[in-house]
Amino acid sequence: MVRGKRFGVLLCAEDSDYVKKRYGGYFGVFVGMLAEEGEVWDVFKVADGEFPDDDEIVEFDGFVITGSCSDAHGNDAWICRLVSLLNKLDSLKKKVLGICFGHQILSRALGGKTGRAIFGWDIGITTVHLSSSSSKLFSSLKIPTSLSIIECHRDEVREVAPEGEVMAWSEKTGVEMFRVGDHIMGIQGHPEYTNDILVHLIDRLSKKSFITESYADELKAKLEKVEADKDAWKKLCISFLKGRLP
Repeated sequence: MVRGKRFGVLLCAEDSDYVKKRYGGYFGVFVGMLAEEGEVWDVFKVADGEFPDDDEIVEFDGFVITGSCSDAHGNDAWICRLVSLLNKLDSLKKKVLGICFGHQILSRALGGKTGRAIFGWDIGITTVHLSSSSSKLFSSLKIPTSLSIIECHRDEVREVAPEGEVMAWSEKTGVEMFRVGDHIMGIQGHPEYTNDILVHLIDRLSKKSFITESYADELKAKLEKVEADKDAWKKLCISFLKGRLP
């Protein structure tokens, strides 16, 4: 019997009650976007110290690293352990897709630099521009050279890893996407988010005084007028993670 592909989600954030109730947690959000029939998906709550064993890693076809409230440039024990794991996955040439914090921690693990974003918070739907080489890479997917994506971050990749290639940028962020070889890819935005998840996060940021209430209202008003290119991002992420790109 042919074994179905197996993927792991490295969960770097605590699930909010809203996301747990509506989507079954962020694991459910990612599975909803990426999983296909016959595959096995597992979750490792790395922020709580739950990691795959070394001998278990080889059984996986790929991993996804989620967003987080933590800083990718921090030195919490679990973050340092995650950096070590990502170096192992790189040496094994395992497919790894990093999202937001995941994008940043991937860059850090492979020798890049991360830190607070020069232009501060980027929240809402942002237009991302693909490089010419990225457009060529994704040409079989028939997606536009500019894509809108949901963003919610105040940190960024400042320099990609020495072997990395910048794949996309935006008005606020110089490294919206990067890749290393054909097995590592980071995306600063959130292709997995829906508008309601972002509204929920905006409300949480406002209540915790990370952003002002008036700014939160302004952001939510803008969301009513635009949509992210979710189908294109889904196609892009699945094609990368499952080795379907040329």
